[in-house]
Amino acid sequence: AQSFVSKNVDLICAIATPMAQAAFNAAEGKDIPVIFTAVTDPVMAQINEGNITGTSDMLPVDAQLKLIRAIMPEATKIGILYTTSEVNSESAIAVYEELATGYGFEIVKSGISVAADIPLAIDGLLSKVDCISNLTDNTVVGSLPIILEAANAKNIPVFGSEIEQVKIGCAAAEGLEYYELGKQTGKMAARVLKGEATASEIPYEIIEESFLYVNSDVMEEIGLTLPSEMSGRAIDVA
Repeated sequence: AQSFVSKNVDLICAIATPMAQAAFNAAEGKDIPVIFTAVTDPVMAQINEGNITGTSDMLPVDAQLKLIRAIMPEATKIGILYTTSEVNSESAIAVYEELATGYGFEIVKSGISVAADIPLAIDGLLSKVDCISNLTDNTVVGSLPIILEAANAKNIPVFGSEIEQVKIGCAAAEGLEYYELGKQTGKMAARVLKGEATASEIPYEIIEESFLYVNSDVMEEIGLTLPSEMSGRAIDVA
């Protein structure tokens, strides 16, 4: 971020919260706009005011809980693994905890500091829950294969939060289409570069539509079935 500022670029595009915060801090007072994307909670990240705007990838938590309840009618406890230093994760978990009781779920969370903590944390979490719901937590997603291996050994489903997580082994997800999020972000950047508006004049935007992704091979292996009323909109990535 400092390098971009020293080169006096026309605009910085930052992907994910840590990058957005770094770019915003580096560009402050330099008249360089910052456009962010894939930031779950810009307000909590304190990048919602100033010469900055962009798009939020706030998770469709209500749709995810509805999906899990439909697939696992007897489940009561959902586990979430997260990095304690990621404000995105703290924000998403707060929404999960607020909405979970409406679906008869209890959220069991386990925080980690670094990726090396994950094997021990996931083993402990799996002993307490019926399934795992994965966030877009950068550290946790980077170790998703380790999480999936541990969960599969205990026949516990892992629900993802976007298509790539389902492709590599999560059972299903109500997730966002990040390609569309990128297009939405690009249009905002174009407005700023064309001089149509400053970043400070454009409110950050949230992508509204979620998509149902299913890995039918994983679902079959774990013994789960997608209800017929949901199958019509399901995108099978197996």
